[in-house]
Amino acid sequence: MDDQTRIELEAAAFRTLREHLMEKRTDVQNIDMMNLAGFCRNCLSRWYQEAANERGIEMGKEEAREIFYGMTMDEWKANYQTDASPEKQDAFKTAFAENVGDKG
Repeated sequence: MDDQTRIELEAAAFRTLREHLMEKRTDVQNIDMMNLAGFCRNCLSRWYQEAANERGIEMGKEEAREIFYGMTMDEWKANYQTDASPEKQDAFKTAFAENVGDKG
């Protein structure tokens, strides 16, 4: 497989993942994703931002999140985010430290 085809396939897979998380599984909370998988929607938007920045494209955290989420974080939280239990919050502290650390 040539590099261009690989890049196009990877981009298609990313778009499908984004659609799945943003349209089909809005019920899945970021904290649950982070606790189980070590990444969440915010991580994906940060990776998008970092890729843009590495290519000389100025993009801040909020702009990247709005691009990824398709709305502002305030809109996402109002529409889809629920309160996390104390147990989930404690698990998140561990997952965040192990997977994001000071990159957050």
